[in-house]
Amino acid sequence: MKVKKAIIPAAGLGTRVLPASKSVPKEMLNIVDKPAIQYIVEEAVAAGIEDILIITNRGKGVIEDHFDHSFELERNLEGNPAKEKMLEDIKAVANLANVYFVRQKITKGLGHAVMCGKSFVGNEPFAVLYGDDVIVSEEPVVGQVIKAYDEFGCGSVGVKEVSREAVKKYCSLDVTPAKDNIMWVHDIIEKPTEEQIMSCYAILGRVVLPPEIFGLLEDGIKLSGTEEFFLTDSMAALAKQGKLTAVDFVGKRYDMGNKLGIMQANCEVALNHPEIGADFRKYIKELAATL
Repeated sequence: MKVKKAIIPAAGLGTRVLPASKSVPKEMLNIVDKPAIQYIVEEAVAAGIEDILIITNRGKGVIEDHFDHSFELERNLEGNPAKEKMLEDIKAVANLANVYFVRQKITKGLGHAVMCGKSFVGNEPFAVLYGDDVIVSEEPVVGQVIKAYDEFGCGSVGVKEVSREAVKKYCSLDVTPAKDNIMWVHDIIEKPTEEQIMSCYAILGRVVLPPEIFGLLEDGIKLSGTEEFFLTDSMAALAKQGKLTAVDFVGKRYDMGNKLGIMQANCEVALNHPEIGADFRKYIKELAATL
């Protein structure tokens, strides 16, 4: 079955980028001229995703507004030849895909955010694109992961090799080669200690999962004795059953929940922007000469 649905968890509070996220959801912070979450939605659409569910919470209605038509603005731009491209771009945002929204009323972890999409997904495979992670690539990274799902017929996660210090903040995977840049995953440990590191491959923001993950999430909450749903533990359960691969994806990932990541994204995307790229590159060279 083709992967046509995606969930984007976007309910985080954005405490690492305060005070910017106090009144503006971190997912709506700009990278040059588009909010971060638009890059993520565009990536999903480019990979063939047709239906997208964005998980939000209180104070994030502006995300829903962004993917809707703004009739007053569109009417204001209509009939002005100088603003025709601007009008096309604004209309295109509202027509990217079938975008739906559900509020995560209680914060119980990433796994709970995914569980909020259970009825939306039904009995189909689906992608999860983490709302903090913008990944720039010629081939959509979630599309690279979907290809692995199609080829091997099981769940797949997008990974990159990071430093030993960084992997302690993410997760560590036990992997062996499968084909080209695809590996079999045998186990996953969330936020490992130095002794628990199995490799420096970490999951960075893109996964494709079978619908059976919902049963594993429910089993996990029973075993943990807590109210939090742990997505990593449920993916580890898939791995131990021989049902999970990892794709060492091609692309540059930016952590939009991190102030440095936001600045890196803006700088590097601006350098290749068709409208301001040349002027910005000149500015950066002049600025670098003064450092």
